Amino acid sequence: MSAIHQHPSHIDRAGELRTNQGTLDTLWQQAKILHITEGRIASVDEKLTFSSALQISELLASGKFTEGSRYFLGLDLDTRAPYFAWDTQWVGEVSDEVKSVGFTTLREIGAELSPMEFELSLHATAISNWHRAHPRCPRCGGPTRVDLGGAARFCDADQSQHHPRTDSAVIVLIKDRDDRILLGHQPVWPEGRFSTFAGFLEPGETFEQCVSREVFEESGITVSEIKYLGSQPWPFPASIMIAFEAVTDNPGVAKGDGEEITEVKWFSRAELKAAAADGSLLLPPTISVARKMIEGWLGESAQGGETWR
Repeated sequence: MSAIHQHPSHIDRAGELRTNQGTLDTLWQQAKILHITEGRIASVDEKLTFSSALQISELLASGKFTEGSRYFLGLDLDTRAPYFAWDTQWVGEVSDEVKSVGFTTLREIGAELSPMEFELSLHATAISNWHRAHPRCPRCGGPTRVDLGGAARFCDADQSQHHPRTDSAVIVLIKDRDDRILLGHQPVWPEGRFSTFAGFLEPGETFEQCVSREVFEESGITVSEIKYLGSQPWPFPASIMIAFEAVTDNPGVAKGDGEEITEVKWFSRAELKAAAADGSLLLPPTISVARKMIEGWLGESAQGGETWR
């Protein structure tokens, strides 16, 4: 299997501009601004909606949203146009029905976005999740504020600066010597939903050691010939998925651990296509690296997906 196709970045994150608040204020006035609120992104008809600084001011004046925070996302590599995210909340109690008007989640819209819009959405979602989860200093407990255009938080009490964390996780396409792949079912998923195996990196562990450990823990098999395929940001809430393939010589002993994985199945290409076509197999969403890994092995697009739970 070849490496997963990686789109080149369309955004210059321009870290050197983050240190000057005056520069950021000037860029904000010229920017295309992605409104993100409570995990939802501004969009209409499966396309992102970008606002101007004036439109954001009008939204603030309407009283519907809190003042929020500004995050500098970077510059368009071609046009040098600046992009920001405006991260806010609805004021008061608002129904889910109201929240869905003009907004959607990255999970729902991701497959329809252009590579550039997807990149901006991943960045905005990940940084919003981190800021919301880290309002206080881990050293002294004091309140922290947005710093460096959203790239950090700062504690005025002890003068410490804190940076977003990303949790590393491996995701593995397991193959046998007959070039079948092993997929597993998690109990929280609907019946028929199967995917590749994944788990978080532990302290002091290499990615390859993590691959071997997670595969053995979840399926009971040992693997070799571990090869890197690619990576994907996965801000649900704060992960980077590091994709590998690996080969096992003992496919017959594969068995779910009974907790994280309750069922495992081997698939040949013909078996996977038949099961996906008749609806008995539900695959991970098209925006996921798991789906890209499976389709890379399959050699074509697969049917049956878009189920998240």
